[in-house]
Amino acid sequence: MPRTEHVVGAGVLKIGEVAQRAGVSVRALRYYEEQGLLRTVRTPAGHRLYDETAVDRVQFFQQLYAAGLTSGNIARLLPCIDSGHTDHEQRAMLHEQRARLRGRLDDLAAAIARLDSVIAATDTHP
Repeated sequence: MPRTEHVVGAGVLKIGEVAQRAGVSVRALRYYEEQGLLRTVRTPAGHRLYDETAVDRVQFFQQLYAAGLTSGNIARLLPCIDSGHTDHEQRAMLHEQRARLRGRLDDLAAAIARLDSVIAATDTHP
């Protein structure tokens, strides 16, 4: 007899599905929930269910973490991400983080230029 899976519903994902699609661990999703970054609905059995948008949201978190923002920074940004509005403090933090990232990009561009010059100088050698 073929095995059938219970279909939760359109647009609703289980924790493993979100983790797989977003490229993170289940543990990371639980951490995001603990930090108040990600909301879940619980089934009567206690299983976490996520909206389809959770995948994009988690990928965005990963980008922000990779850029050096903390979970605290991200939590402070969530209201403006969700509403499209910021207050003075949030705008200041956004500008500060953007300037920090621009500085990192400049440093990386300088490192690439130096590597390019070494490569160009050594490309003629066997």
